[in-house]
Amino acid sequence: MQNLALLLAADAEETNPLLPAIYDIVWSIIPFALVLLLFWRVVLPRLQKTLDERSKAIEGGILKAESAQEEANKSLEKYNLLLAEARAEALAIKEQARLEGSQILQEIKTAAQNEAERLTAGAHAQIELERDQAIQSLRREVGEVAIDMASAVLQERLSDDQQAAAVVKNLLSELESSDEPQGAKRRKKPAAGKKTS
Repeated sequence: MQNLALLLAADAEETNPLLPAIYDIVWSIIPFALVLLLFWRVVLPRLQKTLDERSKAIEGGILKAESAQEEANKSLEKYNLLLAEARAEALAIKEQARLEGSQILQEIKTAAQNEAERLTAGAHAQIELERDQAIQSLRREVGEVAIDMASAVLQERLSDDQQAAAVVKNLLSELESSDEPQGAKRRKKPAAGKKTS
């Protein structure tokens, strides 16, 4: 055994422990070549296919994002356009409402003016009617007073100037009191008759 150990030790001195033996290199190249071939033919195409699919998906996502961005921009433009139209329409409605309000106000003023004129005309007509009634009443009363005065004059004997002056005074005082109510005049008439008789 010692011999074997010496042989191995001598053999070991001739070979480099870091370099493998030739048969190890040959037997290592064959599986490496098979694994490399398998990797090259099977794994690498699948990996490339997966990477291509991912790349297409990313590019598709980018395209979708760009189209979505374009749609968003178009929608924003439409929104801004609709907002501007709505503002313009609101301003038009506001202006129309202001015009209608001023028109209604003018109509109300015109109606109030017409009503005032109607009331004024009615009041003038009423005043005219009352004036006519007052004139007729005054004419009646003046006629009655004239009749009363004429009867008083006819009943009175005018023999002297003093009596004539008294009768004229009574007639004048009755004319002046014609502004008083009729009941007051009638109360005064008997008193005047008593004085004259």
